[in-house]
Amino acid sequence: MASVNKWIGIGNLGRDPEMRYTATGEAICNFSIACTDSWKDKQTGEKKEMTEWVRISFFGKLAEICGQYLKKGSQVYIEGSLRTRKWTDKDGQERYTTEIRGDEMKMLGSRQGMGAPASSGGGGGGGGYDEPTDYAPAPPKNRPKPSFDDLGDDIPF
Repeated sequence: MASVNKWIGIGNLGRDPEMRYTATGEAICNFSIACTDSWKDKQTGEKKEMTEWVRISFFGKLAEICGQYLKKGSQVYIEGSLRTRKWTDKDGQERYTTEIRGDEMKMLGSRQGMGAPASSGGGGGGGGYDEPTDYAPAPPKNRPKPSFDDLGDDIPF
């Protein structure tokens, strides 16, 4: 049976991202975003709100970009998958953490106080902008297009 592990959310960072590096030098960036849902109570007519804090982890180049450009309060769009990991605290107790392992990040909102990201090709900060800046892994370049001859004897029908 097929399954899907896909998470999509928009929220604001609760504090500056935390950067770490593995022994092999791979970047890891952790932060939490507040995802707020609001609705109008049908019985009282008053506005209600509920905020869910979601822990996000990025690895590699995307982690470096997050650490460089995101700050407390930044609004971001995140795509990733749900992961639960087991770890041992300083008292020897086994603990579990559920978080989102990010695959894609788009900066939303305003660039106030930030320099332009390297991939945007633009100048310095200042002012708002309409288009989100997309930080997804780049597709492989110079990959030859498959041809009919590449199928060989493994025809799937």
